Amino acid sequence: MLDAIEQENSKPKFTVDEIRARRKRDCALGYRLFAAQKWGDLGDGHISARDPERTDCFWMLRYGVSYHEATVSDLVLVGPNGELVEGEGFINIAGYYIHQPILEARPDLVSAVHVHTGWGTPFSAEARMIEPISQESCIFFEDHALWDDEEVQVQSVEAGRRIAAALGQNRAIILRNHGLLTGGDSVAEALGRFVYMERVAEVHMKARKPKPISAESARFAKEDLIKFGVGRSAFASMLRRHIPNPEIVNQ
Repeated sequence: MLDAIEQENSKPKFTVDEIRARRKRDCALGYRLFAAQKWGDLGDGHISARDPERTDCFWMLRYGVSYHEATVSDLVLVGPNGELVEGEGFINIAGYYIHQPILEARPDLVSAVHVHTGWGTPFSAEARMIEPISQESCIFFEDHALWDDEEVQVQSVEAGRRIAAALGQNRAIILRNHGLLTGGDSVAEALGRFVYMERVAEVHMKARKPKPISAESARFAKEDLIKFGVGRSAFASMLRRHIPNPEIVNQ
């Protein structure tokens, strides 16, 4: 027990400003990673990053900025009632309707990620759950939900609350006829999990007669995959491949 306490106390401590800067940096980088995958070319997606001090507020890319050009200065701080708290420009109101209720209902989440993708959207139209038919699928075993609702045009906080209720304590959800959404205890974790979920959706759409593995095997694979932060690892790998100079978002 003493060793565990000493290890915890030896972890580096970060100031609120440093935590905020990291979350905003990763948020801006996330939009650029979307662009690298050709996701969100129509502005159909959003990433939220909870502010570490004003925890009922979150950062998001201001409306109208192309994802491949996203920088930290393009982020705006959105208040709990949809008001502009900090930054310049317009708020992505559709993003507010979805993200605010989720972050309010889930104080353990720092970030939520949603964007329309080539495989996630058609998979969501089938209104079915993820099965353990591939290694990556096991990441979401017993940790995702389905929002079986026809409101594909989310136009209210109330609709967002229904999404949050369906999400429950899971870290991923399939929005029927709409697409995928993931959450995480960091922006990097939420983004990495989204990348994996899109890959999983592709596998489900391409597999003709898949044979799922057993629940026991799926749980074993899941625990092994997530123990070192599977989302963060994926995020780091994507950055190395697509954005070799991450500081570009601070320029």
